[in-house]
Amino acid sequence: MDSPPLAFDVIIAGCGPTGAMLAAELRLHGVRVLVLEKETEPVSFVRIVGLHIRSIELLAMRGLLDRVLEHGRQRPAAGFFAAISKPAPPGLDSAHAYLLGIPQPVIVDILEEHASDQGAQIRRGCAVAGFEQDDEGVTVELASGERLRSRYLVGCDGGRSTVRKLLGVGFPGEPSRTATLMGEMEVGVPPEEVAAKVAEIRETSKVFSLGPFGGGVYRVVVPVAGVIEDRAEPPTLEDFKQELRAIAGTDFGVHSPRWLSRFGDATRLAERYRVGRVLLAGDAAHIHPPTGGQGLNLGVQDAFNLGWKLAARIRGWAPEALLDTYQAERHPVAEDVLDNTCAQMELSSDGPGPRAVRRLLTELMDFDEVNRYLIEKITAIDIRYDFGEGPDLLGRRLRDVDVKQGRLYDLLHRGRGLLLDRTERLTAAGWADRVDHLADPTAALDVPCVLLRPDGHVAWIGDDQRDLEDHLSRWFGEPGD
Repeated sequence: MDSPPLAFDVIIAGCGPTGAMLAAELRLHGVRVLVLEKETEPVSFVRIVGLHIRSIELLAMRGLLDRVLEHGRQRPAAGFFAAISKPAPPGLDSAHAYLLGIPQPVIVDILEEHASDQGAQIRRGCAVAGFEQDDEGVTVELASGERLRSRYLVGCDGGRSTVRKLLGVGFPGEPSRTATLMGEMEVGVPPEEVAAKVAEIRETSKVFSLGPFGGGVYRVVVPVAGVIEDRAEPPTLEDFKQELRAIAGTDFGVHSPRWLSRFGDATRLAERYRVGRVLLAGDAAHIHPPTGGQGLNLGVQDAFNLGWKLAARIRGWAPEALLDTYQAERHPVAEDVLDNTCAQMELSSDGPGPRAVRRLLTELMDFDEVNRYLIEKITAIDIRYDFGEGPDLLGRRLRDVDVKQGRLYDLLHRGRGLLLDRTERLTAAGWADRVDHLADPTAALDVPCVLLRPDGHVAWIGDDQRDLEDHLSRWFGEPGD
């Protein structure tokens, strides 16, 4: 059977935060993008998610932060690790050192609108049913029978990813051993009665919580006795009442739910993020417990890492191994998230051993170094990609420093590289179609010059033109005419 015409450069399966962010990143470079979303309508329930420091920085890099801040609530970057209550460490290395709570439908809408504004096509009610790839591209078959052709396919279609399963990529890890219900609803008893009972239960059950969220609504998290066989089946209000009575002896008169969900503690990581012209990102590549609120953030950061690299391959200037760095950089990050979420779940267990370790860690977090280490891990500002030997800043993201034109991140809205040059004597002229150059001796840097990738990570530090050109070629291909 003949292949359909090559109508797109990239087809993305899934229009959640990961898929929408990836589509926008690709469109910054003129890539023809189609996003397929199997659901006909966006989710209706209003679940609050937390954007951590690194994700907030990425939004600032693309000029989206002001729009997001309008809909979110800021709170200190503290108390994330296993919900151990400690103050935020002073002097976190970011101009955006806070957590931003925001309704999930709002952040999805903003990212989807951003992708559409950049020119991405988004089609709802379209599920991927199959695909075949060859040396030139990927033919994608929809559930409707329609066939589409693109150069690449990216699965951003969640933990039960159809793309991953059809690709035959292994998803090893640990199955769920526990199940937990989570939701937002109103209660029918006085607040002081709720607070007293919650304090009593949390002496022995750190997983359980029932606290005011605002506007008379309470966030409820309650462990389930046993593992749910079909976690795709949404829980009911009666399920919450039953588990609340089992653990607290009362259901607190809960009523009028805003949203209800369940989750397990399964941890799984795709063996490969890429097979030929098909790639995986977000929950399609990794799943883990929601402890620490890292899931959405991890997926958006995957998209930010992948977007410019895949666009470079399509635009024809990517160095040979550039696309391979996506897995090399992001797979270890996901491994670390799986490890820390497993550790947090253990620290929330009810056994005497986990409770003893939790007490010890609570004491250790009084040391600023320990508290800072854990917060930087959860918020993803500790990530350092392996770019070889060099100063500690090499491979890390650069904070939003002051430059003569205002703020550094304002210069990254177009998704291009940036040479920030305090010496005023270097040039990136041969790469001017891919890399911007700011000569600024006043820039708030402790080094002479840095070369930033489009994702804000430092690809080179120095002051030698020849060395700079070697690194420009490494990350941005051969110079143009």
